[in-house]
Amino acid sequence: MTDPDRIPCQLYLISPQDVGGDFPDRLRAALSAAPVAAFQFRVKDKDQHELARLAAPLQAICAEHETAFIVNDSIALAKRLGADGVHLGQGDGDPREARDVLGRDAQIGVTCHDSRHLAMEAGEAGADYVAFGAFYPTLTKTVSHQADLETLSWWSTMFELPCVAIGGIAVENAAPVIAAGADFIAVSAGVWAHPEGPAAAVKAFNALF
Repeated sequence: MTDPDRIPCQLYLISPQDVGGDFPDRLRAALSAAPVAAFQFRVKDKDQHELARLAAPLQAICAEHETAFIVNDSIALAKRLGADGVHLGQGDGDPREARDVLGRDAQIGVTCHDSRHLAMEAGEAGADYVAFGAFYPTLTKTVSHQADLETLSWWSTMFELPCVAIGGIAVENAAPVIAAGADFIAVSAGVWAHPEGPAAAVKAFNALF
């Protein structure tokens, strides 16, 4: 049964590894198509100066569209950019540390894989949201944890803290994840590699919500 007081599911975009070239234009097209709650800057294996250079235009586009700009993994980069928040993997630091560095208004998310225990720990540490996944096979990263829809249903019933579903989510398979209780669905290739382009994908996801 759907909770009538629950805010509808929202879209949380994850960047591809390559954000150069025409990617800023593609991001602008995606954010202009329909509402996107957040965009996570997830670029690996570059020094912080290069990351800051790549992030700046994307952060500006997010600001134009009132989309939260979240930095993956690095509290230091989030601080340097004045980002809206940071997303922490299990080895990327503690939400309490992130709060001390980034301030009380920062959005702090934590990867919890398929673990209810890790999610409860993250909530107690002051996270603003928890992320469960992967729900489907994904090419974005190696999947060592398979989450199930029951975890989403349990979390959304028991806790007010928002949960994000991530991992291989596309327009074609998103409906069960939304119905299970995800507050946000995190999508990368499902938007950037969509055959009709990012704008069409964002519109299609919003139609599901």
